[in-house]
Amino acid sequence: MLDRHQDIESSPYLDRHDSGDNKPILEPQLNVGGHGATQRRLKNYHVTMIGFCSGIGTGLFIGTGAAYANAGPAGLLLAYIIVGSVLWCVMQSIAELATVIPTAGSFPHFASRFIDPAVGFSLAISYGYCYTISIAAECSASAILVGYWTDMSPAIVISISLALILAINLMNVRWFGESEVAAGAIKVACFLGLVIVSIVITAGGAPNGETTGFRYWHNPGAWVDYNGITGPTGHFLGFLAAFVNASFSFIGVEVVVITAAESVNPHTAIPLSAKRVTYRIALFYILGALLIGLIVDPRNPGLVSDAGNANSSPWVIAIKQAGIVALPSIVNACILVSAWSAGNSYCWVGSRMIVAMTTDRQLPQIFGRTWKNGVPYVAVIASWLFGPLAYLSLGTGGAAQAFTWLVSLSTVAGLIAWATLCFCYIRFHAAMKAQGLSRDSLPWKSPFQPFSAWYGFIGSTIITFITGFPVFLKGNWNTGDFIASYIGIPIFIVPIIIWKLVHKTKFARSKTIDLWSGRLHRA
Repeated sequence: MLDRHQDIESSPYLDRHDSGDNKPILEPQLNVGGHGATQRRLKNYHVTMIGFCSGIGTGLFIGTGAAYANAGPAGLLLAYIIVGSVLWCVMQSIAELATVIPTAGSFPHFASRFIDPAVGFSLAISYGYCYTISIAAECSASAILVGYWTDMSPAIVISISLALILAINLMNVRWFGESEVAAGAIKVACFLGLVIVSIVITAGGAPNGETTGFRYWHNPGAWVDYNGITGPTGHFLGFLAAFVNASFSFIGVEVVVITAAESVNPHTAIPLSAKRVTYRIALFYILGALLIGLIVDPRNPGLVSDAGNANSSPWVIAIKQAGIVALPSIVNACILVSAWSAGNSYCWVGSRMIVAMTTDRQLPQIFGRTWKNGVPYVAVIASWLFGPLAYLSLGTGGAAQAFTWLVSLSTVAGLIAWATLCFCYIRFHAAMKAQGLSRDSLPWKSPFQPFSAWYGFIGSTIITFITGFPVFLKGNWNTGDFIASYIGIPIFIVPIIIWKLVHKTKFARSKTIDLWSGRLHRA
């Protein structure tokens, strides 16, 4: 490995021209600097599609309905713009880290290395839990979506979804990449189709011949009252509700950074994905929020129904009202693909969090074992075993409520991860400065740093604390909802305290942070 004090400009681990020499990447030593035993099989187009489409699921196609009903056209649009700016800053920060140090699992190792091993341990648990629980959530959503067409038992749909997810994740990671490319193409085609249909509806070209234009911006207005609370207070609370919902829709976009450890050329693929996230936010979320405000009335009761399938989608509601018959079923099929794809990627992410813990010696090494094709099969199975929690959603009373709480906890964990990862970058940036190293020597520099990281850190922290605001409104107190909204915070803090007490870890100092281990060089 490199000597820590070697001049960074002459380091073979920093190749600023590595994208065009076609030389093979040489891996650093196993279990040093976060490097695991996985193999580099994801090509640039895999990483590009994962970056452009990861995390797009029921939250975008269906979840926006409730946010729109709470906030109205202007509230929804503003919420997505602000949260999108926070996500953009998060992505720029972690993408630079992953480009410099493309490690297994990435996120926990960054926290262990740049903040404190105790924080890395807690982040691995919190973020890994966030995604393993989400496997169950997406499989449960798949069962609901299939119910749009048939009365088939939801248990059968969940079982089929789980089996397919396990099969894909136990195959060479290239097949995971191919499955995400195929699903991503379907999601993009579906969304672009919805954009075209929305424009047609707005212009009066639908079968009903009705032109909507900006009708709903005038009646009921750009802002709507939240739960009967009128005036500016009700409008602001509606915006906050949409703000929280938008955050949940965005969680998952960051998983592309985890592909760095298995990308053929992370120095090229990861920066490209970070740059393209700007277009993704603008296309899928901000344009989507604008069009929803043009095609459907925020007072439509279908937006807040518990259907959970295409019937709850603002797009489908508008399509039905416009008299278009065939499209709702097609949209439901696309949403079904999105749900399964999200569950598939969540299993992959959860397994890589487990691998990351083995490289930092926070789990027994058995969890890092791989087959000859580089698949960490023990970690995959361990991650997948949380999927059967989807069967809880089939129960009544306590079981169903428990499942709802688990899903709510997972979204809060994602927001905490955003804040933690931005702080990782802040510490990395401080270490570079303290050790007299120029960012010009890095494979790629993200823009506006460290201000981007600070914006992402503060924004993510604020969103985390306001997620449960409705329980504090007069007459709205619900102990269960309060716990579900905020217990994720102590779940993150307690493991930090335990790990520090047991292992006596120390906060990483800028002058001694390791900026070298785990970097790649070419033959």
